[in-house]
Parts: sequence; C-alpha cells; structure tokens
Amino acid sequence: MNRREFIKIGGVAALTMAFGGFNLAEAKNFSARKIDFHAHAILPSYVEGLKRLGIDAQAEEGFPLPQWSVDAHLKFMADAGIDFTVLSMATPHIFNGAQNEKLSCELARKINEDFAEICRRYPDEFGFVAALPMPGVEGSIEEIKFATEKLGALGVKVASNSDGVYLGDERLDPIFAELNARKSLVIIHPSPARVLPREGVVTGKVMALFEYPADTTRAVLNLLSNGTPEKFPQIKFVVPHCGSFLPYMKQRAGAMFRMLAAMNLMPPVDISAGMKNLFFDLAGDPMPEQMDLLLKITDEEHLIYGSDYPYVPAPVWLKKKEFLDAELAKRNWTRKIYIDNSKKLLGAVR
Repeated sequence: MNRREFIKIGGVAALTMAFGGFNLAEAKNFSARKIDFHAHAILPSYVEGLKRLGIDAQAEEGFPLPQWSVDAHLKFMADAGIDFTVLSMATPHIFNGAQNEKLSCELARKINEDFAEICRRYPDEFGFVAALPMPGVEGSIEEIKFATEKLGALGVKVASNSDGVYLGDERLDPIFAELNARKSLVIIHPSPARVLPREGVVTGKVMALFEYPADTTRAVLNLLSNGTPEKFPQIKFVVPHCGSFLPYMKQRAGAMFRMLAAMNLMPPVDISAGMKNLFFDLAGDPMPEQMDLLLKITDEEHLIYGSDYPYVPAPVWLKKKEFLDAELAKRNWTRKIYIDNSKKLLGAVR
C-alpha cells in the first residue's frame, strides 16, 4: 500500500482493510488497538551513516542507541495492541557541517530507501516519514520530492535544530514552502543544541532528561514567533513528547511576545492562533500529570498516540500502557486518541 492509498482512507471499512483486517466494530478489546505516530527504526544504514559523518551517538545523547529489528518491533506491536506504526529516523540528526552536506544527502536517500523497503514488506504494519539532510535546502527539497513521489513517504521528520539552524529560521523557508505545497505531515523531533553545559549538571548527562524537551520547545517557539504556521498553513505539524515544555511556556511566551511587539522588537504574534492547529503526540509519560497540562494548550482533537519505541523498553512501556488505557477509557477518548485523530491527520495531507 503506497502513501496515496493510505491517506485516502475514510470510514471504518477502509480503515479495517488498511490495518491488516482489524475490525473496529468487532474488536472486543478496542482499548488495546493503536496507531503509533512516534517510533524509530535504528537502521544499519543510519548507524553506519553516523560513523561516516563522525557523529558519536552515545557521546551526543548520553545514551546508547537502542537495539532494533523489524521482528522485535512487530512483536512489540503485537504485545502492545498497535496495528500500524509510522517509523521515523532516530536522533542524532544526520548532518555534521556544510562540508559534509553531500554525504548527508546520500545518507538521507539510503535511509529513506531502507524505510521504504520495510514498508513494502510489511504494508499493513508500517509507514514512514522521510529523513531530510537539513539544513541543506536544495538537498532537502530534492529528498522531499523523491521520498514522497517515489518511495511513498507519509511526510517528513525534522529535527528541532539542524546544525544549529532552528525550525522557523527563514533560511529554511524554501523547504517549508515545498512542504506546504504538498500539504505535508511534518513530525518534529528533538535534537540537542550545539553548545550545552555537560559537566557537573545532571541535565547535561542524558539529553532525554531535559535538553530534548527544552530544544523542542525552543524550536516550536521559534516557529510561532516567526509566524511559520500562518505562512505555511497547509503543513500539519506534530509536536512530540506531550508538547514538551509548551504547556508552561504558552502563557509566558504570549506575554513576552506582546511586550516585545509593543517595544517594536518583534512583529505582533498571536501565539494561540499559531498553536491552534498543532498536533501533539503522547510519547513519554502522559500519566498522571502531563496530559492534563497539555490540555491547557490544546484539546483532545489534536492528540495522537506515540510509543517512542525502542527508546522506551517494551516491558516499561507495557506497564505505562495500563495507566493510559484506563485514563482514556474513563474520558471516553479511546477511539479518538488511538485511531480517529490519526485518521483525520493523515486524511488532511495529500
């Protein structure tokens, strides 16, 4: 099943056919069924590509790249009741200086071809969003065209910053113009900032503790402050990890943006309008507190499910699953979060 066939899905019967015969009307344990928007494949071409670029994943992240295989992922999906997974490239991002841009383009192509091969072998279980050699503009635009038109990518994955160039930076506008023209799905994923305090501070040891949500928040605030969602309204952005720190920052940033605009230090920005159409995945720890915080800045119509496999080990995730299943069932949101919002999101892109 190619990308265009997938995103034309509409109604229970078509969804049933697309997700390997899963019948929503007949499912006895519907709370177990899910579409996973946040999961990674640690491909051999990606691991080798990092070596060729001179990027040490463990040194950059403070955490080793997890082991991954198609078979292990399929077992996890079966155990977790996940019917379909949108795969994306992991972190670190595949860019290490302009001098290596050609190599980054080659690696993005190889990674996307490998993603597409997995999806051809398992069309009912996997789709993917393409890796891009950002901040390279020409290479990224070329890869958007190739991955979507030739490989069936559902959209793209973008790092919060690519070699220090943040989402919202006007240098990336040609890339976002191409994505806007295609009504693309854009999944944001954190990447550590170029310079960080790493010694003597716990947040500098493992990026997932603080720096990843911090950099996601920094990137989204930059998108909003530069009016990127309004400039490119056809793009469907997905913010990871329960919105990161945005539930706290929306009010503070809104007040600061108004003050700065009044001082003529930035153009006026309506942060609420900019955030209105963002989607948020529930990867991380939505229960018991984070989801309520997230609902301060969005509504249940803009929440989609994400597991963050294989970074969250399967036994740990399965324990978390019990709490999220129970909470969604209590709110009568099970189908909405696990299936319907994902279908709506994919149906909104070409």
